[in-house]
Amino acid sequence: MWKRLGWIAMAAFSLLLSGCGYNTMQAQDEQVKASWAEVLNQYQRRADLVPNLVAAVKGFAQQEKDILLGVTEARARVGSVQATPELVNDSAGMQKFIQAQGEMTSALSRLLVVSENYPQLKSDANFRDLQAQLEGTENRITVARNRYIQSVQAYNVSIRQFPGNLTAMAFGYKEKASFSVENEAAIAKPPVVDFSTQPAPAK
Repeated sequence: MWKRLGWIAMAAFSLLLSGCGYNTMQAQDEQVKASWAEVLNQYQRRADLVPNLVAAVKGFAQQEKDILLGVTEARARVGSVQATPELVNDSAGMQKFIQAQGEMTSALSRLLVVSENYPQLKSDANFRDLQAQLEGTENRITVARNRYIQSVQAYNVSIRQFPGNLTAMAFGYKEKASFSVENEAAIAKPPVVDFSTQPAPAK
């Protein structure tokens, strides 16, 4: 009899947990982690392209030292941010990550704009391949980032709505950090480059 009562109690407890949103939060939390891992994967793919891009441009436009240095320094700043899975629970850390990635985006945009001044560089097969890889990676970053934003939004809504908010409070679930609209605009906006400050194309 006691065994039967134990099974009934466990069944009732399971129903209680599912009704209070606990299982949903578990699933959404895992989705956030998976989405974040893909964001990091795509940003790492971009960072891995940087040394080859810098080397390719340097081969045709060594005088663009400031631009090349800017890209290299931006990559170093990206590497200095500890982009761990726990970053989704750290708003301040997420802001540093977003800022570093925004600087990387701007630096790469400047590099590609400057490359327009060098026909030989533009026609180089290696550079064209690297540029295509970068463009593809940027597209994958956008997709991964949007999926992460949606995952975080679903999770954050669950822990704020009743009765999920009570469950979240009981189990210590807190809102996760995300990219804001302002962050998205800053990351996606290419820098304004004044060609009058650029040196004449190499002959």
